[in-house]
This record gives sequence, C-alpha cells and structure tokens, in this order.
Amino acid sequence: MSGSGFPRRFLALLRKEVRQMLRDKSNMAVGLLLPAALILLFGYGLSFDVKHAPLAVVMEDASPGAREAVQGLWGTAYLAPSWSANMPEAEARLRAGEVDAIVRVPPDFSRRLAAGQGGGARVQLVLNGSNSTTAQTLEGYVGGAIGLWSQRQAERAGGKPAGAGVEVVQRMWFNEAGISTWYLVPGLLVLVLTLIGAFLTSLLIAREWERGTLESLFVTPVRPGELVLAKLAPYLAIGAIDLLLCLLAARFLFEVPMRGSLLIIFLGSMLYLTVSLLLGLFISGVTRNQFQASQIALLTSFMPAMMLSGFVFDLRNVPAVVRAVSYVLPATHFMGLIKTLFLAGNDWPTILRSSAILCGYALALAWATRRTLKKKLD
Repeated sequence: MSGSGFPRRFLALLRKEVRQMLRDKSNMAVGLLLPAALILLFGYGLSFDVKHAPLAVVMEDASPGAREAVQGLWGTAYLAPSWSANMPEAEARLRAGEVDAIVRVPPDFSRRLAAGQGGGARVQLVLNGSNSTTAQTLEGYVGGAIGLWSQRQAERAGGKPAGAGVEVVQRMWFNEAGISTWYLVPGLLVLVLTLIGAFLTSLLIAREWERGTLESLFVTPVRPGELVLAKLAPYLAIGAIDLLLCLLAARFLFEVPMRGSLLIIFLGSMLYLTVSLLLGLFISGVTRNQFQASQIALLTSFMPAMMLSGFVFDLRNVPAVVRAVSYVLPATHFMGLIKTLFLAGNDWPTILRSSAILCGYALALAWATRRTLKKKLD
C-alpha cells in the first residue's frame, strides 16, 4: 500500500518545492541570472589579450633607417605607439600610467647596425612591471615587430642580415625581478578587505531586524548615526588587525617591496575598509534578511572586486560598457592606489585622486545607511 502511494506523495512534494522555489526570488536570481551573467562576462567582456597598449617611442637617432626599424609598431591592433621628445618625458608618462612601455632608439643605432659592433644595433624596451602578464605580452609584441623588420632587411640583402641584426634590450620597472607575486599580493589585499568588510557587516542590521531587537532601539534616544558608528567600530578594529597581518605577510613572507609610505598604505587601506564595511551595513539595512544580504554582498562586492577591479584583467582591454561599470566600483580605485604605493612609490596625483573618490563613497554610503535606520516601523 505504501509503495502504491509513492507517485501521489512525490508529486505533492514536488509541487510544494517548485512553488517555494518560484516564490524565493533571490534563489532564482542566483540559480539562473548569475550563470548567464558569468558566461557573458567571461566570454565577451573579459580577456587576457592585450590590445591598443600605449607605448612611448623615443627616437635619439633620427636617421631614416632608425625610423623604419620601429615603423612596425604602428598599424597593429595590439600596440598604440606615440612619439615622446626625450627619455625624461617618456619616463614621466610611464610613471603616470599613461603608457605601458617605452621603446628607445639610441643615438648610435644606425652606426652599430651598419658596423655590426657588439652584436649589432640595440633598441631599449622599458616595461611597466606592475602587471607582469601585460609586460611579458608587450615584450613579445615589440620584439616580434622589430624582429620582422630585421628579417625583411636580411631578405633585401639577399639572405644576409644587415650588420648583426637588432637586439631588443629589455628593462623592467616597478617589478625588476618579474615576479608575479609582487603583482598579485597587493591585489589580494584588496580582496581580503572587501571580503571581511562587506560580507561580515552585511548580516548585522538584517539579524537585528529578524530578531526584532532593532525596533526596541526606536523607543530609546539612540540616533541612527550613532548606531551606524557603533556597529562600524568593532569591525574596523578587526579589519585593522587583518590589514596588519596582510602587510606583514606581504613584506616578510612574500618579500613584496613597499616603495610608498607605509603610513599612506595603512591609511588608504583603512579608508577602503571603511567603504566596504559601510557597503555591507547598507545592504543589510535595505534587505533586512540575512540570507539575502549575504548573497547580495557577495554578488556586489567580492565578485566584482575579483573580476572587474583590474586584479586579473587589464581594464583597457575590455569593452567600454564593462570598463564603465568597473570604474563605478570602489575596489577599482583602491586597486590602482595600492599597487602604485607598493610597486611605484608615492605618486601624489594617484594618491589624492583615489583617496578623494573613496572618501566620496564613504560619505555617500554613511548617509544611505543612516537613512535605512530611521526610527519608524513598516
């Protein structure tokens, strides 16, 4: 008898679960929209390819042969070269992040090419090593373009290369050793602060709403701003401890250089941590549900910080729409700031610009979170 009733019981339970699933909009969004968004984002929006990489070309030898040697840098979708009058100007552009590399043709290029002295003519390539993947790709592109010209010169000479060919002498800035850890560890610091910030505090206010304890505070003299500060302070202390652990690991465990001021690194990181904590509190206050708050915090903070902040992908190589979205994220601005401070030093335009943006986010989120805690019942 019990076996004959299985189809009826199973169908009844199945109808109940389907109805419950359809009523839970957050689960539906995670189950259907998230995979579709990830497929479109990774398949269309994100790419490891390097395209239109800006280069500064310095011609210290103005001969026609020298100009012809670097002519192959133009006319390709992978490189975007532009002239610089001299090396100091090109170096300033590299430090400011306007270009990813410098191609320098020395004054003795034509003479060495004709005489074949010391292995032939040389072209210097200075790379921004703060993104080791991009730097290695650019080295291949530039070397290939100049090598192709050298091969054509050999074919014109009947198979005998002019002089002894052209050698590209590479020099890496900001990451002389070419170690990927130097590039990854500052980015991991951003992810850690994002996770402990937004994800942990996203549960605080929602938990109070679910337990009914927040309503009891509405009859007290406590103000919304004071409640926000009280919930923020303990997690700022925890975040400061985690930040110190990350900095100690970066310096002594992974041996990542800290060329910028340690004080500025700490203060900038605490500012971003404040933004992350306030974002979590705002999400918690809006959703008033712990499960939904944790899901939204994960989808709007940690995952975008990992994929759209420049941690993995070069944002100049993504579509304009994805790039516009990435620059809305606080993590994108902190990513640029922390990598500059670790690897390049105190670049004050970057420090001031990124800090001002993060301060704006902190003020806006503090105001928005305070609005979610008005003393009224629904």
